Amino acid sequence: MKPEVTVIDYGVGNLLSVCRALEHLGAAVTLSDSPTTIQQAQRLLLPGVGAFGDGMAGLHERRLVEPIRHAIDNGTPLLGICLGAQLLLDCSEEFGEHRGLGLIPGEVRAIPSSDGDGRPLKVPHVGWADLHSECGHPLLQGLPAASAVYFVHSYQCRPSDQRDLIGYCDFGGHRLTAMIGHGRVIGCQFHPEKSGPVGLQFLHNFLEWSA
Repeated sequence: MKPEVTVIDYGVGNLLSVCRALEHLGAAVTLSDSPTTIQQAQRLLLPGVGAFGDGMAGLHERRLVEPIRHAIDNGTPLLGICLGAQLLLDCSEEFGEHRGLGLIPGEVRAIPSSDGDGRPLKVPHVGWADLHSECGHPLLQGLPAASAVYFVHSYQCRPSDQRDLIGYCDFGGHRLTAMIGHGRVIGCQFHPEKSGPVGLQFLHNFLEWSA
């Protein structure tokens, strides 16, 4: 039986590439902006690129915030990707202060623009970087240590509880958050759909973990 996953459509980009990656893995994928469908989903995936405020506006306009929260309260697993990972937190400072979904305690802050010696860093952080983790997690099963994954971002997730920090990458000597998780809610700052076999294994693990 195919694993079922509902990809949340809230008017942002990068939805179809995620859907194609999941379908490649044999999942039955539903792309939906229906509050009822999302509230009743077996698994949820919240992708996205763009600004935090625009993302939350898209969720509010489609009346999806409460259905997402209701689904999580009922134990539905959710994976947020890139902007979708940031929206899981309480708030963001990107272009002003914006409230998030509040599913993982924490905030979204700008990544450093200089290294430890004061030399400027190129922001946004774009390209491949090694994913490091000091704790085991089912979504990392089968991934080689320091697997390279693909990033595009200017802001990072800062969970309030360090136990919710699952993975990180190096950026000019700084540790940038790459993966967060709290219960059945997971967020990855990198793009698994653009990260080759490593990213596909990560998505496969999500489908298996949430079974």
